[in-house]
Order: sequence, then structure tokens, then C-alpha cells
Amino acid sequence: MVRTLRQAAAWIDEVGLALVFPKADVVLPSLWEQVNGSPAGNWAVRDDEGGFVRWTEEMGFLWQAKDDLPAQGLACVGKHVARVAACIAPRLVPTVVAAAEPYEPEGIELEIVDAVTRLGPLTGPELREALDAAKKDVDKAVAVLHRGLVLTNSHLVAEGAAWGALAHDLLRRKWKVANRLPARDAARRELALVFLAAAEEVTAADLRPLGWSRNEAAAVLDEVAQGRDAEGFRIWARR
Repeated sequence: MVRTLRQAAAWIDEVGLALVFPKADVVLPSLWEQVNGSPAGNWAVRDDEGGFVRWTEEMGFLWQAKDDLPAQGLACVGKHVARVAACIAPRLVPTVVAAAEPYEPEGIELEIVDAVTRLGPLTGPELREALDAAKKDVDKAVAVLHRGLVLTNSHLVAEGAAWGALAHDLLRRKWKVANRLPARDAARRELALVFLAAAEEVTAADLRPLGWSRNEAAAVLDEVAQGRDAEGFRIWARR
């Protein structure tokens, strides 16, 4: 069971890649399961009428940990996988970047990148002020830039909101990703093995959270795993 930030960082380093909260169609493990002991369980204490009173101890820890991990340089956290918050071990960040298709921002996304490049990590409200843009447009663009591995979570800024505001930084600056990355084919093989370690058996669709097509995933899995046909689809298992 994970009870401290250092334990959380050590577990993320061990598995390489994990979600913050579980998602039914993603085979990766979640930090919530390690903190809570299971994917289910209550996350809030409520009164007799069902009103929110406070987080459970487990949720209270995780809610803070997901922001403290990147702030303290212990894990890369952002909406980089499966369109939800995910944790990447620092050792694996260059591999994830190398395996992905390069993303070229444009329009408001490019304006956001320019602002963060010039001014340093910025929160949503700060970006809206800098760009004079609507919240929905900034939020959508930030999400796209996280998926494209251009931006990542930096730290929580307490001022300005009841829950605080999350600052976003350039992923390559926050994690000092070298210009010379691993070869893409090697990086994709390494990530496929991460998924196989999490699930032991996977389909090509299980690698979809990485943004790969089924054909791309199948080709990589053929290189690193033993495949077999089963009722109209193919399953790969660790060798």
C-alpha cells in the first residue's frame, strides 16, 4: 500500500506508466488502487443526506500527491495517456516522447506554447489573461497540448481558486528531455512491454491509449510478444 509521496514515486518508477485513477477500458494500473487497496471504494465522507463532508483519507492523500509528484520532480503527471491524468516515471519520459508522433501546435495552441516559453509555467487563468481568450478555448487547447506531449503539469498554485490552479510547463523543459531521443521503434517496443507487464495478455486495442493505430500496435506486439488468434481477434502474451 502506498502511504507516502516517496512510496508513490517508487511505485511509479517500478511500473513505468500508470493512470492516476482507474479507467475501465485501460489495462494500465492506477495509483488510486495502490493508495486505496482496490479500484473501488468510497472517495468521500458524506452526511446523512448524502452531502459532501470531506475526502476520505486515501482520496485526500492522492488528491494532493498527484500535484506534489510533478512539483517535486518525482513523476511526470498530465493528460498524456488515454485522455486522463497519467503518471510517467522520469526514466521513461524520453521513451514516451520518442514513441509518439511529433505534434506541431497551431493557432491558440501555438500562442499558449509561446506564452509558457516566455513567461514560465502558467495556470489556466493566467493563460486566459495572457491570451485574452475564453476558458473553453484555453482548456481545450491545453488538453490537446498534453496529449501531444508538449505541455505537462508543473505545480499547484494556491491563489485564485478554492482548489488551487494547476500550472502547465513545457514537457521538455520540466523534464529536461534531451534532443537525442531513443529510436522510435525501440521506444515503442519498450512501451509495449510496459503494457504487457501490466496485463500479461493484451490486444492491439489495449495499446490505443498511446495514440497508435491497431496496425501499428499489432506490428510492435509481434516483435516483443507471442501472439495467438482467439475468436476473430489476436491476443499477445509475454514470451
